[in-house]
Amino acid sequence: MDVLVLIGRILFALLFLASSVGHLTQTEAMAQYAQFKGVPAARLSVLGSGVLLVLGGLSVLLGVWADLGALLLFVFLVPTAFLMHAFWKETDPQTKQTEMVSFNKDLSLAGAALMLFAFFAYVGSDLGLTLTGPLFSL
Repeated sequence: MDVLVLIGRILFALLFLASSVGHLTQTEAMAQYAQFKGVPAARLSVLGSGVLLVLGGLSVLLGVWADLGALLLFVFLVPTAFLMHAFWKETDPQTKQTEMVSFNKDLSLAGAALMLFAFFAYVGSDLGLTLTGPLFSL
C-alpha cells in the first residue's frame, strides 16, 4: 500500500512541479496571458501561483506535511479554473471546447487534491513513506 501511495504522489506532484517551472521562468509571458484573461495583479499572481505550485508539489512529492501541500494545490486550482478557463465567456466553439476541458481538468485535480488533503490529515503518520506526519488532524 505504501509504495502505491508513493507512486501516486509522484505522478500527481510532477504535473505541478513541471507547471511551476513555466510560472517562474516565463513569468512575463504568463503574466501577459493572465492579464489578457482579466486576472488582477497578473505578474504577482503568476509568481504567487508558481510558489504555490512548487511548495504544494514538493510537499506532496516528499511527504513533508503532505496534507498542507495538497491543500495549497487545491487553493491554486479552484481560482485558476474560474479565472483562466472561463469557457462560458468564449464565443469561438474550438476555444470554448479547449477552455472547458482545461476547466474540468482543474476542477478534477482540485477534487483529487482535496481528497489527498483529507487522506493525509485523517490517516496521519501511519501512511508511511513520508518524511513528516500531517500538519492537520481530521
